[in-house]
Amino acid sequence: MPRTDQYDVVVVGAGLVGLATAYQLGELYPDKRVVVLEKEDRVAAHQSGRNSGVIHSGVYYRPGSLKAENCREGRKALIAFCGRYNIVHETCGKVIVAVNEAERPLLRNVYERGVANHVACEIIDVDRLNELEPAVVGVEALHVPEAGIVDFAGVARALASVIEQRGGRVVTSARVTGVTVSDASVVAETTAGEFTASFLINCAGLYADRIARMTGQEPGLQIVPFRGEYFELKPHARRLCRNLIYPVPDPAYPFLGVHFTRMFDGSVECGPSAILGFAREGYTLGTIKWGELGEIIRYRGFRALARRHWRKGVLELRQATSRRYYLSTLQRLIPEITLDDIEPAPAGVRAQALLPDGSMADDFVIRESERVVNVLNAASPAATASLNVGRLVAERLAKRF
Repeated sequence: MPRTDQYDVVVVGAGLVGLATAYQLGELYPDKRVVVLEKEDRVAAHQSGRNSGVIHSGVYYRPGSLKAENCREGRKALIAFCGRYNIVHETCGKVIVAVNEAERPLLRNVYERGVANHVACEIIDVDRLNELEPAVVGVEALHVPEAGIVDFAGVARALASVIEQRGGRVVTSARVTGVTVSDASVVAETTAGEFTASFLINCAGLYADRIARMTGQEPGLQIVPFRGEYFELKPHARRLCRNLIYPVPDPAYPFLGVHFTRMFDGSVECGPSAILGFAREGYTLGTIKWGELGEIIRYRGFRALARRHWRKGVLELRQATSRRYYLSTLQRLIPEITLDDIEPAPAGVRAQALLPDGSMADDFVIRESERVVNVLNAASPAATASLNVGRLVAERLAKRF
């Protein structure tokens, strides 16, 4: 007979949002028994441990959106948490660079959003840009001093440790295979046994839509994986990037473009690109799961997206498969970079919610039923915002306690 354990809340997914939610439940309701289920053998195995490690300020996001509100407050909570648990982090600032006159209006739009979101930021001229990032070439830039860098995998490990110290559990190698929701409880069937709880919170990232359907809720969207290919500067070239250097983002997409990130360990990442993943956890071009790829292609939202933006897709694919073409995107910001300055770095996969009309969800998506809360779109800046998103989810669930 499979083991059955009883809890107040079961959280699916031990990425940053899932762990932060369990952590906040412990903060707000210490009498509740909480378990986090993770299909991998460790926490933060996917998006949470494979991102750029940037503490976002909230400058990009639509005022009044969940992303804007939770990023701003989540950043403060994240920095406080890192200070409390001695996690490596630094508020180093970033520049968003207009490389030509045509990008000035777009840069001003970002600035106006930043002001509306109460983010400290200022338009700077070329002289000030060269003081901050001497290797960068542009016509003007937006300086965002509150942006920073952090060890997000370290944050996840610390969250898991605190959860368990408080009496909660983080169970790894526990892939959810089915969910049964009744009037009185939720039963999560996993490869590590059955877990019964009064409520379930779905923070499954790349598989959030599938878990939602297991709970009986039709999410009205599909998670589509976009692989981000990264390079990094070789040690001799790290001098070219002092902190964080970003291009002006394309407003048609939720991605921020290929940028430079000085990581917490001193290395400098360049990227990411954004191409369709051929598997939900497809970290290489050759990783293909035909069932998952077919699921994507059959989805009418993806077909609508492909019709609308196929040219962009071709350029992203070219960028991901040609080091020389990738280099040309890096040289828009730092012209003196050469092929000898870069080497491949591990890729990441972004779980992007795609709506039936082909549009990409540009905000966090949280859907609720009586016993289930589904976090269905928690792409960037979810890592930065995770502690506040966790509090938001915990408070929504608490209405049912």
